[in-house]
Amino acid sequence: MAIDTMAKLREVYPPPAARTSLRVLDHLDARCREFIALSPFYVICTARADGRADASPRGDPPGSLAYVPDDRTLLLPDRLGNRRADTLTNLVERPYAGLMFFVPGLTDTLRVNGRVEISTDPELLELVALEGELPVSVLKVTVEEAFLHCAKALIRARLWEPDAQVERSRYATHGQVAADQIDGADAGEETSARDELF
Repeated sequence: MAIDTMAKLREVYPPPAARTSLRVLDHLDARCREFIALSPFYVICTARADGRADASPRGDPPGSLAYVPDDRTLLLPDRLGNRRADTLTNLVERPYAGLMFFVPGLTDTLRVNGRVEISTDPELLELVALEGELPVSVLKVTVEEAFLHCAKALIRARLWEPDAQVERSRYATHGQVAADQIDGADAGEETSARDELF
């Protein structure tokens, strides 16, 4: 059976417990701020005008990943990457994002949803500089929802367990993948070109 209506969805998935809904905040409380301060990594999910979605990983040292000037605002530096600008393109078309923050060793994740403005305001750029280097832009998130997500997924994945870590040699390097996918590409050259972006 294809699930294509809310009624069919709720036949399969009962509504959440009342307590679950009560934990969804419309701001960043002290616990949310603490989690963000510890986080070196998040995934940002956005959608194009036609509804097609995209997810992009972002990382910085803990404390530099995001800046929280008040309980309804989150500032995220956008540092130069592969220059595709998928996330930014999506945000221009649809200025909303879903964020999921991770902290190594913790199995909970923090989810934040809100409206996003892309800014190059010098004062905002300064707030999220990393070792004196300014980002290209800042994603200014007006928080609409924030909540701690349960730990089940990361526990099942054993994401942080040492014996679950994959040896690097088990998968091709970025350059090798590019050489396999692009006619005439050289793995060594592709790796060097990638390193020049950072």
